[in-house]
Order: sequence, then C-alpha cells, then structure tokens
Amino acid sequence: MKIVKITVLETSIRENLVAQYGNPNMKPCEKLRPGQVFFATNTCPKGLCDCAWRTMNQYVFGLSCGVRRFYGDLWTNRDGIAVVTCNDGFRPVTFLLEATEEEAGPFYQQEAEQASV
Repeated sequence: MKIVKITVLETSIRENLVAQYGNPNMKPCEKLRPGQVFFATNTCPKGLCDCAWRTMNQYVFGLSCGVRRFYGDLWTNRDGIAVVTCNDGFRPVTFLLEATEEEAGPFYQQEAEQASV
C-alpha cells in the first residue's frame, strides 16, 4: 500500500447557513488549519478529525491501493489525487489527498510530529 499525504487546503464557514440555522458564535474549524499535513493508508491519522476521516477514508484507501483517477477524467486534472471536504455543513474543511511512492502496511500510523505544517 502507498502512503497518502493529506493536506488541509482551507477551512471556511458558511455564514448564510450559520445565520439561519447555527450557533451565532460559531467559527471556522479550530482543530485543523491550512497547510497541516497528515499521512495515512487506511487508518485515521492521529490528530485528524474522525468526522473528516469518515468522509475521505474511501478515497485514501483507493489511492493507497493504486487508484489513479476517481470518476474517470471528469474530476481531477492529474492522476493520484483527490480533493474532498468534510461533512460539516457549517464549517467545511477541504483537503488534498495525494498518493506517494512510499510503501507502508495497511495499519500504518504516522509519527505525531509528522502531523504538523
């Protein structure tokens, strides 16, 4: 299995939805920050939000097993990547997933210090 690099691209807040349905004191995700990097195969990396992992794990697993493109040529502009967003409807976080050439077993766990910018 290839190790997949997970990079936080952006955190955002949907102010229109927060104003209509959310807590008025809500802020963008405070657990993750743009530029933060994690590495995984098919186990959630330490420090990554479990909810975010649940929305991306099938893409991480596919990339780690050699999938080059999802949805044919209609989604990304190159092989070995995916762009996914967590399922927080108010405060979505967007991630870039990139297959690396580094091999690891299925239960690979990154070292904690690798999960930083």
